[in-house]
Amino acid sequence: MKAIKDMTNAELAAFVQSQTRDRGIEVVLSGGACVSIYSDNRYVSKDLDLINTRLVPRKKIRNALQEIGFSESGRYFIHPDTEFFVEFPSGPLSVGSEPVTKIDEYELETGLLRIISPTDCVKDRLAGYYFWSDLQCLEQAALVANVKDIDLTEVEQWSKVENKYEEFIRIRDRLT
Repeated sequence: MKAIKDMTNAELAAFVQSQTRDRGIEVVLSGGACVSIYSDNRYVSKDLDLINTRLVPRKKIRNALQEIGFSESGRYFIHPDTEFFVEFPSGPLSVGSEPVTKIDEYELETGLLRIISPTDCVKDRLAGYYFWSDLQCLEQAALVANVKDIDLTEVEQWSKVENKYEEFIRIRDRLT
């Protein structure tokens, strides 16, 4: 097994997911780390957002991570051998008001990585842009959309449901 200090963000996420899964804790990678992974690190995030899909108590998560050398620091878990830190935002796993139903899986040397799809990653980033006017989130959505195959029709429909269709029309060309 690769040493934690040598793991990429995807490998570390898969490693942590394997540890938690072995203890009955299912988590899915979301947030900025997905942008990093899908963009081959054209955008860099040091935060691994692992959404707790079964609402397992934090104490159980803490115990699982302590077994592999992580310690709790506020809302994050840190490890002395990596610059990446892990967070477990509360679920449900969703983008805006829509539940995420499609989870991509990739077998890595360090374990199985469960991650939201590129299309849901774009929607997740657009949610930040739509609801908080975060231009960096728009740039991240465009970055993923320009390097990965996404379902733009699905993003358009989601934007309508979120009452952000006019904003979508204004930025659509950035996603193609």
